[in-house]
Amino acid sequence: MRLSRKKFVLLFLASGYAFDFATRFLLSQSPQAIWASPDQQAWQRRASTILSPIKLILAGPINWLQQDPDPPPPFRLILFAAYWSVLALGIHRLLSRNSGGES
Repeated sequence: MRLSRKKFVLLFLASGYAFDFATRFLLSQSPQAIWASPDQQAWQRRASTILSPIKLILAGPINWLQQDPDPPPPFRLILFAAYWSVLALGIHRLLSRNSGGES
């Protein structure tokens, strides 16, 4: 099944926001935290440790760019959308090049 570039980027953005929501609210992590924190329960620390490489790729550059501890809410969403769109376009380009066609 081939996905168009636009659909791939939209699915990537939706998955990224769902991942951010899950790590923030289900695992009780602050938005700036990449690794597990000591105030989490044991299962949350394990899940945070397992998911930390993914969060490092998805949120690491945004946390580095965002120095303000309390930015306006749309600022973080806009930064995520811009960064993840570029990341998704790169991944889509690599996958479409490997499959032998351009979409």
